[in-house]
Amino acid sequence: MELPLDFATLRLIWWALMGVLLIGFALTDGFDLGVGALLPFVAKTDAERRMVINTVGATWEGNQVWFILGGGAIFAAWPFVYAVSFSGFYLAMFLVLAALILRPVAFKYRSKRPDARWRSAWDWALFVGGFVPALVFGVAVGNVLSGAPFQLDDTLRSTYHGSLLGLFTPFTLVCGLLSVCMLVLHGAAWLGVKAERGPIQDRARTIGLVAGFLGLALFAIGGLFVAYGDLGFRITGVLDTAGPSNPLRTTVEAAPGAWLDNYGRYPWMMLAPTFGFFGAMIAMIGLQLRNEPMTLAGSSVSALGIISTVGLSMFPFILPSSISPQSSLTVWNASSSHMTLFIMLVVTVVFLPIVLAYTAWVYKVLWGRSTTQALNTNPDLY
Repeated sequence: MELPLDFATLRLIWWALMGVLLIGFALTDGFDLGVGALLPFVAKTDAERRMVINTVGATWEGNQVWFILGGGAIFAAWPFVYAVSFSGFYLAMFLVLAALILRPVAFKYRSKRPDARWRSAWDWALFVGGFVPALVFGVAVGNVLSGAPFQLDDTLRSTYHGSLLGLFTPFTLVCGLLSVCMLVLHGAAWLGVKAERGPIQDRARTIGLVAGFLGLALFAIGGLFVAYGDLGFRITGVLDTAGPSNPLRTTVEAAPGAWLDNYGRYPWMMLAPTFGFFGAMIAMIGLQLRNEPMTLAGSSVSALGIISTVGLSMFPFILPSSISPQSSLTVWNASSSHMTLFIMLVVTVVFLPIVLAYTAWVYKVLWGRSTTQALNTNPDLY
């Protein structure tokens, strides 16, 4: 059966869609994680903490749709990537899921008792549920850039040679802390538009400025690691972009500095790191000027730029192998079949606009600040 789109084009489209889903997750559930990480520090009284929680209480569950869609897309479109990453990073994934499980429990149980210690314990659970995923997601991205220690045998079965502690290196910790700073800045920007004006916003503004400054520094340090460190992979030999999915058919070599190659071939890609830096600067200026929309727009552009920088730098790699470069997974050798990608694309074209429209409608209906008056008059709030 002749399909309207060729195999290579579909692979490229699904690589781009995977990036869209990751960015969607960072922009929506990202401020939920950032607000959770900020909670113990921007809110001092029980009323203030309730106000902070209610800035995300109405939408956090819907925002996690992007996380589920991202995992589903990797499973269906990139089965090799799903198999290797979810088995190799099993303990790290478990750590993230355990932290994420704390969030719904804390949201639901925090206000069940008036006891101060009870509520404080669940507040710290929300902190863990925000900080730990933000850190581990960044560390995971750092390991993807460094290359994961896995190897494929002749039957394409994967063997992982790493450990949980082995995931934490100086470079991956820089990436992890950058992820935390990026989402804390985004969370502070969200509190600016959703929390009642007063002490909460003042504290969030101060912490947001620190997170923005540290994020800029860490993004620059990460760039130096990529430029001058022992990082990078390169495809050698003939590249077949429309061939069957078999990672072992691609010749790959470790090449320090190769993550910068794409910027020489495609200068327009420099827009991504530019957005990462200038978005954070715009957000910090917005914090200084107390311009909430400007701050949120800047933090969103910064997150988009930072995530896009990783994807564009690595293209066409998705998950390189540090111990067996020949086993590296790329856009061209790790996808599902031609027919599978086409059917999934048709489904996505139909349903993704519905998801986006519904999400926009929900935010429009639920827009408005979390206020002290609302907490006193509405018993259904957290």
